[in-house]
Amino acid sequence: MTLAIIRGMCHHEPVLRLDGLSKRFGDVIALADCSLSVAPGQMLGFLGPNGAGKTTAMRTIFGLVRPDRGRVTWEDSELTTSVRRRIGYMPEERGLYPKMRVRKQLVYFGRLHGLDLPSAEQAVDRWLEVFDLTDRANAKVVELSHGNQQRVQLAASLVHDPMLLVLDEPFAGLDPIAVVTMARILREQAERGIAVLFSSHQLDLVEDLCDDVAIINAGQVILSGRVAQLRSASPKRYLEIATSGPVDPSWIDQLPGASLVESRDDRIRLLVDEDANLEMMASAATQAGEISSFTLEPPRLSEVFTSAVGR
Repeated sequence: MTLAIIRGMCHHEPVLRLDGLSKRFGDVIALADCSLSVAPGQMLGFLGPNGAGKTTAMRTIFGLVRPDRGRVTWEDSELTTSVRRRIGYMPEERGLYPKMRVRKQLVYFGRLHGLDLPSAEQAVDRWLEVFDLTDRANAKVVELSHGNQQRVQLAASLVHDPMLLVLDEPFAGLDPIAVVTMARILREQAERGIAVLFSSHQLDLVEDLCDDVAIINAGQVILSGRVAQLRSASPKRYLEIATSGPVDPSWIDQLPGASLVESRDDRIRLLVDEDANLEMMASAATQAGEISSFTLEPPRLSEVFTSAVGR
């Protein structure tokens, strides 16, 4: 999936910091010296396999999990209740009341975050329009589709005009149209200067949407930085061959220094050695079928991720 999104936002100094967080639940180590930071206008993709510690780390921001060691700070000070009220949170389990009507529920969440009633109602009506939910304002949440429930949940995290968005798997289960809508809204928030931290298993989407990522494994951030820099820093190189039609990839077995990664009807992806003979590969590919493009590129974010977590 490719999203047409403007990127390259300049970031300021980090406002949210997680410094050296450690947390045990009995014999389970949930966090082990976990550190990351998010700056205004930055959209940080927080990545990791299941059980890596993403949700636990996010919950420390709200005091839902108290770390055994380490600090969570906002602008280098401890998080206060007033600061936490200015954070928008979208939990993975979702935090909506299923039998409560949509508009009433969003107004309620706005009031919890400190808005007076007229301000909450005005903000809710605006977000209902943005998410194309105005006609479902009086429906119960349980009556909505999964995608619309996701939109209501995101609206609940935005209704109080937060300084920081923390979203746990916001794209899970969305159809392609809803994904594009959600991604556009998140990018707009970042462009307004809001810090955005979100987790996702959809790594191609993260690569399209985020300039920066942090990868956590076994409770510790093991890799972080600009997506483009993490990709280019890898010693691995991949050859992407686009064809005008189906090509039998059996010819690749005869090529020294290349191994097949992926083969589709009109695209072949090879992992190539540093000293591989690209001219020989181009010649062999041309003999196998009509080639429309032949591109050497760094690994995708998903491949950087797999290499980092050892899977």
